[in-house]
Amino acid sequence: MSTAASIPDDVLARAARVRLACFDVDGTLTDGRLYFDSEGRETKAFHVHDGQGLVLLRKSGIAVALITARKGGIVERRAAELGVQAHVDVGDKLERVRALCATQEIALDEVAFMGDDMPDLVALRAVGLAAAPADAQGCVDAAIHWRARAAGGRGAAREFCDLILQAQGRLDRIHADGRVS
Repeated sequence: MSTAASIPDDVLARAARVRLACFDVDGTLTDGRLYFDSEGRETKAFHVHDGQGLVLLRKSGIAVALITARKGGIVERRAAELGVQAHVDVGDKLERVRALCATQEIALDEVAFMGDDMPDLVALRAVGLAAAPADAQGCVDAAIHWRARAAGGRGAAREFCDLILQAQGRLDRIHADGRVS
């Protein structure tokens, strides 16, 4: 994780306001590869560190949503394990973010979104804090405020979660206590 001194002040200020954190799935919470078994069932690999980051956000009072254009199943199961929201088969990610904001009375500038490719661009451009994994497509560069050092599915989401918690003054206490209180 980057130290606070290495994170630009404007990124820290944006992260300090976050009340809702949204994550694309394929290429962000996974490495982007799709696996199919002989019966056509899809499987994905999720990194345990990313999952822990999402749980830390949730336990710290920040709403967490997984938003993917692909059909559900495994994403819904992973979200349930983590106690976060899953929104699958989403055609317009920004529309979904706006709907979440409306139901939770959260402004768009209080939303963080991490995505990696063209389907995430509109949402990335609209939120208060936009981020991408290290291996995100170049098309997101102009839309993001921060890029993780880790690749998608390999700890990028955890870095982003830690950045948000650090900016909100919660990360040091979590590390000291070994839990969220």
